[in-house]
Amino acid sequence: MSALDHHSRERRLDERDRSSATAAHPPAGPPRGLLLPLRAAAGDHHRRLPSAALAPFVAHYWAVAWDLRGESPILRETLPHPSVHLVFEGGHGRVVGVVRGRFLRRLAGQGEVFGVKFRPGGFRPFVALSVARLTGRELPIGELFGKAGDTLATDLHTAPDVTARIALAEAFLLAHRPTTTTGPSWVTALVERAVDDRELVRVDDLARRAGVSVRTLERTFQREVGVSPKWVIQRYRLHEAAAQLASGAVADWPRLAGELGYFDQAHFIRDFKRVVGTTPAAYARRAEAAIVVTRNR
Repeated sequence: MSALDHHSRERRLDERDRSSATAAHPPAGPPRGLLLPLRAAAGDHHRRLPSAALAPFVAHYWAVAWDLRGESPILRETLPHPSVHLVFEGGHGRVVGVVRGRFLRRLAGQGEVFGVKFRPGGFRPFVALSVARLTGRELPIGELFGKAGDTLATDLHTAPDVTARIALAEAFLLAHRPTTTTGPSWVTALVERAVDDRELVRVDDLARRAGVSVRTLERTFQREVGVSPKWVIQRYRLHEAAAQLASGAVADWPRLAGELGYFDQAHFIRDFKRVVGTTPAAYARRAEAAIVVTRNR
């Protein structure tokens, strides 16, 4: 076999491996909760679904790489979901609990991050503690998973690509997967239903859907998800508000506030500003300016 034939065969094998990996871990849906990314960073952003064995627990794997050498830094802002993440960067790993406010990350120079996003309630079966103890905190992965967690962080750092990192993360999670689901699966289903069901705007609505008392719902959410049901409802409604404002589709502020479950427009504006950091009107102006910049490129 000639060197050219050998190279072509290796390339076909690499392409087959990548195709197989994509089939096993297809792309996840579009992200939700991004706050007006005004400038795209040169690099890659991957979101891949887990295997069927881990699907009850893991939402997706994600990887971000950027190269801004010679360019000005970029500030990324998101409204995080009620999810725990495992985050790996530079050979180190950490467990990131639910972030109550905005998440801000300044991207500069060159770098890459790999992560595992758990479904709401999906992390609790892996650890013997209330997820509320992690909310607003970051812990070294070794504190919860011991030496195996530190070894995973090292292995991910030296892995050649995203496909290899997903394989390592899958093997780790499968080895630590609980034999029985200690958390009630209905919590995950209920939280995820709140994403798109615009009728779920009050805690009473969630409790009725679950068939439990409000008090039971609140205790269960704190233990399994890490935040209150009221927080979950508000976060997803603010996701929806930010998306509508970014699209320029909002013309009737009182109507929007009512549809999102707010008593009046003033309450909506106050909540939006407290969480997003700006008023809905100012956010809409930023969105309009971003659209103009994009069109003029």
